[in-house]
Amino acid sequence: MIHSKAILSDGKGNFHLTTIAIGTPAQDEVLIKLKASGICHTDWDSINTWNKPFIVGHEGAGIVMAVGSAVAKVKVGDRVILNWAIPCGHCFQCREGNTHICEINSPVCGQGLCGHAHPDAASHQGAPIERSFHLGTMSEHSIVKESAVVKIHCDIPYATASIIGCGVMTGWGSVVNAANVKLGSSVCVIGCGGVGLNVIQAAKLSGANKIIAIDINSGRLDQAKKFGATHGVIATREDKDFNEVAAQVRAINGGRGTDYAFECTAVPALGSAPLKLIRSAGTAVQVSGIEQRIDFDCELFEWDKIYINPLYGMCNPDRDFPRILDLYSAGQLKLDELVTKTYRIEDVAQGFDDLINGRIAKGVVVFDDEE
Repeated sequence: MIHSKAILSDGKGNFHLTTIAIGTPAQDEVLIKLKASGICHTDWDSINTWNKPFIVGHEGAGIVMAVGSAVAKVKVGDRVILNWAIPCGHCFQCREGNTHICEINSPVCGQGLCGHAHPDAASHQGAPIERSFHLGTMSEHSIVKESAVVKIHCDIPYATASIIGCGVMTGWGSVVNAANVKLGSSVCVIGCGGVGLNVIQAAKLSGANKIIAIDINSGRLDQAKKFGATHGVIATREDKDFNEVAAQVRAINGGRGTDYAFECTAVPALGSAPLKLIRSAGTAVQVSGIEQRIDFDCELFEWDKIYINPLYGMCNPDRDFPRILDLYSAGQLKLDELVTKTYRIEDVAQGFDDLINGRIAKGVVVFDDEE
């Protein structure tokens, strides 16, 4: 039995640092010593809405400490990234190649947002405790399924590696896997936080020749240009229907909307905004995972426009994580630059405060000195 520091939430807006007990992995499980855990808006939402106790965190990287008897994918000592959309490999969607929406394990399409690998995997005060997205990365240790880990094959800091498992993958995959942005195309990106910056640099790598960053913060637009944006447009809260933004986009793009537009804010009022910015027969992508009801003006779909809502950049972790790592190793993908600030687990409250107040692009909890 291992005792680990962890962030426990009641799902009603409260969280605190505590100690949990970690058991031993079952035959298809892996024990991970976490080295870093990303701080994500989804974590903040879960703390405030899930209405039950759980270990927080779903972006993580660390070292394999032990493996079950049937595990062949990794061995003790391997450095790994954790993946929260854990495929079962056998359901209809997995057989179709849609491992990110597994009907058995997906936290959105399957059996719930929390879980424990088996009753003895993690416990708090003698009772089993669930973990966010079956991971609970804001803990010094975690037991996860073998299919939830991808081996790191290059030299990359753990803090940087941890964010690949959500924010990087969601932005990059929305461009590459979901929208399939074409060479020479034009792109709009609404919201230039961590996910939006990854949309921007993926669009650049895909060969888009015009990338228009849109944000209410001029500082974020300056940062967006470092990641590949060619133009910046300041949005205002008064322009609720995005009429002024749309006019500026058309002016930049030769009188018509862009080929693609990506919404990366998670603001429900902006759910239909990408439709307003694309040309007829263009593609609008709702990246941020808005789940609230949105009323659409059907005229926004005129004419032949496509609106898609991909989950997690349509991630296939065993395919996509190595591709992202290769791009990073080649200096083509800026990932170190995304990590604005690191925190000790004791200071995670400050990390969330920095996140929700827009002071950082991406914060990461680092558990100890990296090896």
